[in-house]
Amino acid sequence: MTQDRQQRIIEYLKNHNIATVDDLVKVTGASAATIRRDLIKLNKDGTVYRVHGSVTLNTSIRQLTTSEKLGLHHEAKLRIAAEAVKLVNSGNSLILDAGTTTIELARNLSSIPVKVITSDLNIGLLLSGNQNVSVVITGGELDSSSQSCIGEIARNLLRKIHPDYAFISCNAWDLKYGITAPTSEKANFKRELINTGACIVLLADSSKYGKSQLFTASDIRDIDVIITDKNLPEDVAEQIRTLGIKLILV
Repeated sequence: MTQDRQQRIIEYLKNHNIATVDDLVKVTGASAATIRRDLIKLNKDGTVYRVHGSVTLNTSIRQLTTSEKLGLHHEAKLRIAAEAVKLVNSGNSLILDAGTTTIELARNLSSIPVKVITSDLNIGLLLSGNQNVSVVITGGELDSSSQSCIGEIARNLLRKIHPDYAFISCNAWDLKYGITAPTSEKANFKRELINTGACIVLLADSSKYGKSQLFTASDIRDIDVIITDKNLPEDVAEQIRTLGIKLILV
């Protein structure tokens, strides 16, 4: 029973990035004292670590693959992508960050003549047969969990381009901690992407809000537009608008 409960904790963290003791009590049905004992053991084993009063998986633990993420909050991702494509005009140049929501955005580009720069091999293959879309792959070291390019080669290309829009995705975003990533390489790539001078559009469903991962990619104030779903808490929405960020709820 202990192993089964601890495995449920690990699976929850894989899907939600970060959790409090109260979150894990609800998931497992165990007492808070039992969960704390589990977390002490998992922390000692190196499976989890404490962050901001919560726990998250050690970054050496396998990250969810793109195929595993595709089914999570799928309807919200479809709505976000459909709204995002409304920003795009014929002749625009776009960066599409790696991610399942940006994959859905790519599916919506079929009738718009644009140039797309992406680190995501799935997006590149998806758009490769589309005569309206010119595709550039950044190149670089391959991240197996997301089938996307990272590293210096990928970042070097970003330093040389000036697109109209950069559509970015993330696993975790928060007003206090900004946009965070599970590895330094992924955080560095997003940071370089945000520095391209494009209009930066964050595509992230509300389930990812209020979470943080180990490495900071950017402050939330670096974002020009946020497109998310209507489950975002209203007080958070008001704070975002106060910062001068355009917020679109779908």
